[in-house]
Amino acid sequence: MSIRGFCLGTNPWSLWPTLPGLRGLLVLGLILGLQTASSNAFYLPGLAPVNFCEVNGETNYCQSSIELYVNRLDSVESVLPYEYNTFDFCHDFKKPSPSENLGQVLFGERITSSPYEFSFNKSETCVKVCMKSYDTAKEDQKKKLDFLKRGMQLNYQHHWIIDNMPVVWCRDINGGNKYCTTGFPIGCFVTQSGVSSDACFMHPEFNKTNTYYIFNHVDITITYHSENEVDWYVSKLVSARLEPKSYKHVDENHLTCNGTPMEIPGDYTDKLNITYTYSVKFE
Repeated sequence: MSIRGFCLGTNPWSLWPTLPGLRGLLVLGLILGLQTASSNAFYLPGLAPVNFCEVNGETNYCQSSIELYVNRLDSVESVLPYEYNTFDFCHDFKKPSPSENLGQVLFGERITSSPYEFSFNKSETCVKVCMKSYDTAKEDQKKKLDFLKRGMQLNYQHHWIIDNMPVVWCRDINGGNKYCTTGFPIGCFVTQSGVSSDACFMHPEFNKTNTYYIFNHVDITITYHSENEVDWYVSKLVSARLEPKSYKHVDENHLTCNGTPMEIPGDYTDKLNITYTYSVKFE
């Protein structure tokens, strides 16, 4: 992201009414302390702009790898947030979790690494992340699947981060406008009586009663700005957005990311495989 600092011309006391309690004290103290610095602007730790370049141009001055981090999941229909690792999604336990910056600590964020990783300006289509298998005859696997279905029923939302920016999901609404949010649903559920949740309502093909539809694929679009800094051509990420989709991957060795959605019947009592995939492009 090209701008991650802010100028110190603001009167810090004007922020006091809007920042009550310990959070206000910490933020106000930070601003007052930094006003003694000789520079006119500063960057919070971990939020300095990152230079990106393609793999063949990688140097100490720029990097090609773009990591995607995941935050905890929440729902407006439940007061309980859950850590990402609580659900049986694709995980990468080998990578250490990033250190939270000041804002993330103040707001109680729980950010962890993920197996989603991209190379700058390298578009990819239908890349497999992992496959999760469930045998409802085995109690532990049945519990994982039931918890996943419960999350879809309560409309729990993913929150993803790329380069310290939230990954945004935008959808069309009435009047030709778009509604954008920093979360996107695990999936959706059509009740026994045919009532669809929000995400299912937007997809006419999600029409089977007592059925869950999991969003096991995402189309990610990363926008960047190129610039010339000290004779080095580098880029900074400007935004990241995605569109969640549901695909039933029939052949694990020949993924196409199209066709029928990934359905999970409400009374499913057999074996089930869910393959998670993504596509990414750069603009």
